[in-house]
Amino acid sequence: MMGEGRNMESTPIRAAEFFAGIGLVRTALERVKGAQVQVVWANDIKQAKRDAYVANFPAAEDHFLVRDIRLVKAPELPEDIELATSSFPCIDLSLAGNRRGLVGEQSGMFWEFAKILEGMSPRPSVVLLENVHGFATSHGGADLAAALRRLSDLKYSLDVFAVDARHFVPQSRPRMFIVGIRKDKLPGNARFDVPPVSDVRPAWVKAIHEKHRDTLSMHYVDLPGLPEGPQDLDGFVEEDVSPGLWWGEDRVEAFVKSLSDVQKVRFQALLTADTISYRTAYRRTRQGVSVWELRKDGIAGCLRTTGGGSSRQALVRLGRGSKAVRWMTPREYANLMGAHDYKLVAGTPNQQLFGFGDAVVVDVIEWIGNYYLLPALRPDDAVRTE
Repeated sequence: MMGEGRNMESTPIRAAEFFAGIGLVRTALERVKGAQVQVVWANDIKQAKRDAYVANFPAAEDHFLVRDIRLVKAPELPEDIELATSSFPCIDLSLAGNRRGLVGEQSGMFWEFAKILEGMSPRPSVVLLENVHGFATSHGGADLAAALRRLSDLKYSLDVFAVDARHFVPQSRPRMFIVGIRKDKLPGNARFDVPPVSDVRPAWVKAIHEKHRDTLSMHYVDLPGLPEGPQDLDGFVEEDVSPGLWWGEDRVEAFVKSLSDVQKVRFQALLTADTISYRTAYRRTRQGVSVWELRKDGIAGCLRTTGGGSSRQALVRLGRGSKAVRWMTPREYANLMGAHDYKLVAGTPNQQLFGFGDAVVVDVIEWIGNYYLLPALRPDDAVRTE
């Protein structure tokens, strides 16, 4: 059960948001225990993302820096930053990417983040990094080991864990997280042995702790079990959209024709059901042929940045003998990222889709904030899990 009686006059946690994107980390942090986190600096390289961010957080007009992180200098940041977040690019780490790892032009921006951390005085008490599971296996684990070593050299004790957003929203979006806590700021509940297997620390995460515990500064904290999560798209789909968004009959028939035999059986079962249901679909290339693949469960696949047709996700409505297909909308992307109230007032629809596909799920960061970051930074205000 959650405890009662937090200190209402606690000093807000000052945070800096690296690779800030459209602001979903900030959205989450401002929900942590009554807005006890204040983002006072943010950075991204893309003006379109900054425009969306500021449209939702007008106060960021004065502290969102649009600049290549390689040109950012530590003395430019505000003083007394307690929390630094970094969702650095995943393209070189992702299994769907080029797998160049931390030598890649995009994911290699981790080193620039670390260089800024090194120059900050004092360094943030806590850092939170987020990336894809491919970070753990890139170059046989050497990339993750190098990143952990760099942070350890900066006097951070490190924890690694994983959360799939499907425990909070109907989207399969597995991500790994690294929490670094300055050694002089480690909370009393930090443990220094190997964590047991749990919801957030499956066997492959436990193996990371086992591998590095004798050579790097590693710790873990007990975290509560993850919720089950929604099993369908109810409440996340836009019901009232322009009829013109739905594909024409010829395009729908081409969609159906491209399905494999197994996929067609699945499609037909949903089509003839007595109830209306939604499924999502991605276009894949199989043996040189472009085909559509329909998810067998009721949740969305992992949203991606929209660099082309194959990266966009389609919505399929089936039941009672009727079928309809269309692209998912920016509002649906926002909903699936836990940002139901996000204002879609800046940028083109494609820029909006790109921004959400490149972001973090709000509910996941809020959960980490409540159960990990707040207990480390403001233990008197923390959510109690006993």
